[in-house]
Amino acid sequence: MSKQTSFFTSIKRLYPHVRPIIPRLFMGLLSALLASVVALAIPQVLRVLVNDFLKPGGAGSAVWISAVVILVLGIAEAGLVALRRQFVINPATTVETRMRVSLYGHLQDLTVSFHDRWGSGQLLSRAMSDLNFLRRWMAFGAIMLVVTTLTVAIGVCVMFTMSWQLALIFLAAALPIMVFSFRFRRRFSLVARLSQDQAGDLATTVEESVHGIRVLKAFGRSREALENFNGQAEELRQTEIAKAKQQAEFSLVVNLLPELALGVGLVAGILLASTGELSIGSLVAFFATAAVVAAPVEFSGMLLAMALTAKTALDRHFEVMDTANTITSPDAPQSPRELRGGLRFEHASFAFDDGGPLLHDITLDIRPGETMALVGVTGSGKSALLQLVPRLYDATGGAVRIDGVDVRDFGVEELRTMVAVAFEDTTLFSSSVRENVLLGAPEPSDAALEEALDVAQAHFAYSLPDGVDTLIGEEGLSLSGGQRQRIALARAIAAKPKVLVLDDPLSALDVNTEELVEARLREVLQDTTTLIVAHRPSTVALADRVALLEDGRISDVGTHTELLARNPHYRFVIASLDEGPKDLDSHLEDSELDELEDAGEARR
Repeated sequence: MSKQTSFFTSIKRLYPHVRPIIPRLFMGLLSALLASVVALAIPQVLRVLVNDFLKPGGAGSAVWISAVVILVLGIAEAGLVALRRQFVINPATTVETRMRVSLYGHLQDLTVSFHDRWGSGQLLSRAMSDLNFLRRWMAFGAIMLVVTTLTVAIGVCVMFTMSWQLALIFLAAALPIMVFSFRFRRRFSLVARLSQDQAGDLATTVEESVHGIRVLKAFGRSREALENFNGQAEELRQTEIAKAKQQAEFSLVVNLLPELALGVGLVAGILLASTGELSIGSLVAFFATAAVVAAPVEFSGMLLAMALTAKTALDRHFEVMDTANTITSPDAPQSPRELRGGLRFEHASFAFDDGGPLLHDITLDIRPGETMALVGVTGSGKSALLQLVPRLYDATGGAVRIDGVDVRDFGVEELRTMVAVAFEDTTLFSSSVRENVLLGAPEPSDAALEEALDVAQAHFAYSLPDGVDTLIGEEGLSLSGGQRQRIALARAIAAKPKVLVLDDPLSALDVNTEELVEARLREVLQDTTTLIVAHRPSTVALADRVALLEDGRISDVGTHTELLARNPHYRFVIASLDEGPKDLDSHLEDSELDELEDAGEARR
């Protein structure tokens, strides 16, 4: 949670975003203020009407003239209110959109370690509900808070001109309201922040449950998930009730005290009128003005709550925006004279921010065009080592070099163009097969798509209902595990990288399909340097050389045969590797395969 700041300190940070629309906001404020002034003018018309015309001998036409004046003032007030909305709604939505796009862009730039720490629901609530509330506050709450304050100030001044005694009675009710407002601000700020944070946690739970619905159903844990969600929802409900109680207490005070003041003022006003110190018209106008002033006073509870919630929304927004992106391009990016794809780990070490060292003094050379398999027991740091290459994480010691240039000296965009990654846990997007595969392709085309699908043995894509234009659903969950992995591998291949980093991307494939994929990879990517985490002997055997990772260190490097002969730990690791799962769509009958191929050809 971010440190507590004052209201004006937080709101001041909104200025750069609203600066382009300040003229429109000012016009909206002016329109709203004029509407309030018009409302305050109506009681003065009544005062003149009562004092000058509603008496024996008064002109009857004056009543109609006064009625017309009041009608015109009422129409003017309504028109000014509509004008205020016209001035502010469009620019406020523009600011909301720009802030949302800016937040999304910043999230794209932030490091993987940031996203490891933050729940997706927290980020979603900041991008959607918080900014939506800010837009409503800019377009309504902020303007009306200023207008309400000015209306009360102007109204009280007008009341003093009519009767200073009655105005003092009305003003006396303001002192306890101000004291209570200060207490309300402090308490409401805390509960508003808690409510928004709990809503973010609840959104995270919903997202995780939806993404993991197959697991919950398969293990029969839907009831437990519901109970956990119910507990979180109940916590949020109790917080919202506490927030509503505080707002209700404040509303009680700001509604009750002005009404009591009006009651006392009515008695005092009648006494003043009876002694001739106050005219009947002034008495009527005073209470009509007091009614106009009392409405914004009673409305101030909601406006103050909106302002405090907007402050919390801004604090939450800038809590993300203030997070620095530590993986950035250097001021003067470098590039090798000739890009060949040589990869070298030079005394590289790595540790997570909240943990001890995971990798220690890694030194490993991978020659251009070579396929290097990386093996080790679970938890030895294989995946972390791979993620240092595209700078998903930065080495905390030593260096990772491509063709002699430290990856931190490349421009980030250039580096991630040279390096393509395919993970074991595949992530696909809710779009078509075509869009997923060509996501990182330098020159998207049908030829690049067909080649990538062919190398990844993902021919099944042509047999989908709409072929490669089939929408595959959120995270590709409409596909089997093997199908998702092959689409992800095709995406990496279509990127045409010089360095290909594969974190066991073929774990869901059977050995035969894996062998076909490896064979095609050798043909198409013969000039591409490949570093692959291997969890099966078949993958290891296809590599040119193998690196053994043991306790965060490279303990041996050689061919598969050499390591089997000389390294007992390597033999232990190989013996513990899986033989490989069965991917059902790779074991169809020949006739079924023929049918799928025919369907694919027909679609092409």
